[in-house]
Amino acid sequence: MMTDKISPFDAIFAETGLDPMEAAQRSMRADLPKRFWKDATVEERDGAFHVLLDGRTARTPGRSALASPHKPVADKMAEEWNAVGERLDPAELPMTKLINVALDMGDDARVAILDDVRAYAGTDLLCYRADRPQGLVDRQETVWCPYLDRLRTHHGVVLKVAAGVMHVAQDDDVLDTLRALADRRTVDAEALAALHLATTLTGSAILALALTEPGVDDGRAKTVWQAAHVDEDWNRAQWGEDEEATRLRALRWRDFEAAAFVLSVTRS
Repeated sequence: MMTDKISPFDAIFAETGLDPMEAAQRSMRADLPKRFWKDATVEERDGAFHVLLDGRTARTPGRSALASPHKPVADKMAEEWNAVGERLDPAELPMTKLINVALDMGDDARVAILDDVRAYAGTDLLCYRADRPQGLVDRQETVWCPYLDRLRTHHGVVLKVAAGVMHVAQDDDVLDTLRALADRRTVDAEALAALHLATTLTGSAILALALTEPGVDDGRAKTVWQAAHVDEDWNRAQWGEDEEATRLRALRWRDFEAAAFVLSVTRS
C-alpha cells in the first residue's frame, strides 16, 4: 500500500545523486525497483507545483515534497515519471534528480557551490587549447572564442588562454566577477543546482554561464554541449567512435539537457 512518503525510490536516488556514471552502473543491476504508480500529475498549492504519484505527494530522499516554483519544471518531472517503464531507472529521471538536489542541498550550500563554480572558472576548459594539430587548434578557436569575447564585451572579463598543458593562473578579480555573475544569474536553488551541474558536466563555468544569458532559447543547449565536446568530437572523427563513450555521453546529455531547461525557465 502506498503512503504519502513515496519511499521505494529514496535509496536509489540517495545513492546516485546527480552522477550519470553511477546512474549508468545502477541501471545495469537487476534490483531496480518496479514501477509502483500508475499516473503522475502536477498540482499547485502553497505557491509551488507539486508532483503527485497516484494523487500522493512524491518526496525527495531528504523528505522534501517534490515540487518546483516553476510549472514547466514540474511538468517535466511528471512527464518523466509517466514515461518510466517496468523498472525505476534514475537515468530516466534527469529532471527529478536535479530538483531532488536543489530541494535537499540546504541554504548553507549556496556559498560552497558558488565557490566551486569559481574554482572551475580558474581552470576552465575554454582557456586550455591544443598546440597541434592545426585543425583542432582552428576548431577550438572558432567555437570557443565567441564565449570569451562575449564575457569581455558584456562583463569586462578577460580570461588568460594557454596552449598545451601548462597551468595559467587567472586573476582573482576576474574569478570574483564570474562568481558574482553566477550568483546574480541563479535566482533560486533550482537555478543554482542547474548551473553547477552544467559546469561539472562540461568542465566549463563559462559554458554553463552562457546558458543563463538573457534572450530567446534558440537551441543554445545543443550548441553549448557541442562546444564542450570539441576535443572529443575531433578525436572521434580521427579515430572512430567508442561505443561505451557514446553511451555515457548520451546519459550525461540527458542530465545536461535538464539543467539547461531549468536555466532557460529561470533566466530573464
